[in-house]
Amino acid sequence: MLDPEGSVEHQPASSFPKVLLIPLAMLLAIAALLLLAFSATRQKEPDFYTFKVVNIRGKLVSLEKYRGSVSLVVNVASECGYTDSHYKALQQLQRDLGPYHFNVLAFPCNQFGQQEPDTNKEIESFARKTYGASFPMFSKITVSGAGAIPAFKYLIASTGEEPTWNFWKYLVDPNGKVVKAWDSTVSVEEIRPHVTELVRKIILKKKDEL
Repeated sequence: MLDPEGSVEHQPASSFPKVLLIPLAMLLAIAALLLLAFSATRQKEPDFYTFKVVNIRGKLVSLEKYRGSVSLVVNVASECGYTDSHYKALQQLQRDLGPYHFNVLAFPCNQFGQQEPDTNKEIESFARKTYGASFPMFSKITVSGAGAIPAFKYLIASTGEEPTWNFWKYLVDPNGKVVKAWDSTVSVEEIRPHVTELVRKIILKKKDEL
């Protein structure tokens, strides 16, 4: 089509309706926020090492310091029929495999048979003097039922195994995931091969990274 002066009239190029650009931008922004929120949720998925507990001296500590190593978490008691055999075997395991790649994490508990009645100071003194216990010990706690601390609730939820007596044992891998649980009747020596295998994998991985 010619304009009055004889030149060709140019029609403006069609473009995406501006009225739709704002809602589209808002949708993209919302999608980006949802993606970030999902990523953050995935990153914060709890494992055993994400919890904080109180040590035997009464100080709040993070279990993150044990990430990268294997842990055997045990609810201990000083006056139980399993006390002597378990404490001796746990200390031997700690001596053989710890503390860089493995640790026994001992949590005193008076919940079963009232067999851990003493104070934290007395419990620690008993374990150190009687058995030479060198593994980390924590403040006396409740390990089952509604009053269980969050770290033990995680162990129970991960395995479906809830302590019913003293000296239950939970094996935790370097990433904080629970591998297996054993009750009081299973000896530490029976568990040793499972612990040794996980520790061996850590050592081999470190050698491969050199």
